[in-house]
Amino acid sequence: MDSDNSTATDGLFAIHYGWVIMVTGTLCLFASLGLGRFSLGVLLPSMGRDLQLSYVQMGLIGTLNFVGYLIAVLLCGRLTKRFGARGLIGTALTIIGVSMLLIGWARNLTLILALYLLTGIGSGLSNVPMVSLISCWFASNKRGRATGFVAIGSGFAIILSGRLIPYMNTVYDQGWRVSWFVLGVLVLCVAVICSLVLRNSPRECGLLPVGMTEIHPDKARKPFVDPPRIRSSIILHCAAIYFLFGFTYVIYATFIVTALVQEKGFSETVAGNFWSWVGLLSLFSGPVFGIFSDRFGRRPGLMLVFGIQAVAYLLIALDLPQIFLYLSIGCYGLVVWSVPAIMAALVGDYAGPERVASLFGFVTFIFGLGQISGPFLAGVLAEMSGSFASSFLLAALLAVAALFLSAFLPNKQR
Repeated sequence: MDSDNSTATDGLFAIHYGWVIMVTGTLCLFASLGLGRFSLGVLLPSMGRDLQLSYVQMGLIGTLNFVGYLIAVLLCGRLTKRFGARGLIGTALTIIGVSMLLIGWARNLTLILALYLLTGIGSGLSNVPMVSLISCWFASNKRGRATGFVAIGSGFAIILSGRLIPYMNTVYDQGWRVSWFVLGVLVLCVAVICSLVLRNSPRECGLLPVGMTEIHPDKARKPFVDPPRIRSSIILHCAAIYFLFGFTYVIYATFIVTALVQEKGFSETVAGNFWSWVGLLSLFSGPVFGIFSDRFGRRPGLMLVFGIQAVAYLLIALDLPQIFLYLSIGCYGLVVWSVPAIMAALVGDYAGPERVASLFGFVTFIFGLGQISGPFLAGVLAEMSGSFASSFLLAALLAVAALFLSAFLPNKQR
């Protein structure tokens, strides 16, 4: 066994290296999605003011990021096979960090769009292999919990961006540029950590996945058994649900801070604090609902989550007393990372670890189509109506549709 793999079994606390992979995965999503994507919502009000951006242009920035993500998803399976998850994730995070540094320097919208497209490509090339890696390192009965904990990395990033960016705006003229620089450096630091710590499979460390105590002798002589057959309709069903999630959650994530500032009359600092509360609450969303889905099933887990999300979107869409605004933010934060965690575990259940990378890549591709459509259409609706209320109402209706689709998911294949 290679010397650098000895940590898999001979650590100070003798923990399974799969848990190290999980913690590193949390850092990966902190950087790739949390800083690379979800910080944009807090940056947009000051960016939009300084660059004189319309609602449509703000939505276009988010859309180009998701276009890049979509491009990356198409390439993920092939690149992962060629370079391994470890090498691909480290390279992708480096792309994110460098592009964010350059956005802080950019002076026109066209260059920002091109650079944020690169950020999206890096996010896809790091996120999909990382989530797929968890299915390799954890048995089915531990998979929901593990993917849930990985997903909370984005929550830590939201807490950070909600506090840091408004502070930078008060200290510096055009503080949003300084924020891009700081966030880019943090992503580059995570890129180094992932490159050093991640491993491509338990076999590379001479281990079984977490939660698995024995393996069939035939499986011990080859990395994977023959993949199970899976009906395409099942994967398309999962993809449709994930599309609706991508379409709806990103409308809220992209425009909630802008809506609070420009429509509800809050200062950027107060709106940023609200976004930090989303991040704090979201720390519970992945683990709690991931464990819930391990115990009670992926189907009821998704139905519960989409029901809570629909309430969150509806409460912000309607002209209600301020207390309902707090409830909206609470509902959104409570469940925001639960769908990716459950969906990754669900696809792993259907496909098995040997096919999860390619099939989850396809499902994520369809999810990416939703992310592209969401912010752009929300920006157009807001421009036409002069308010984001119609955009949030659309998100609520589609979340209800996702709830009904989840109710008809087939049982796990055996």
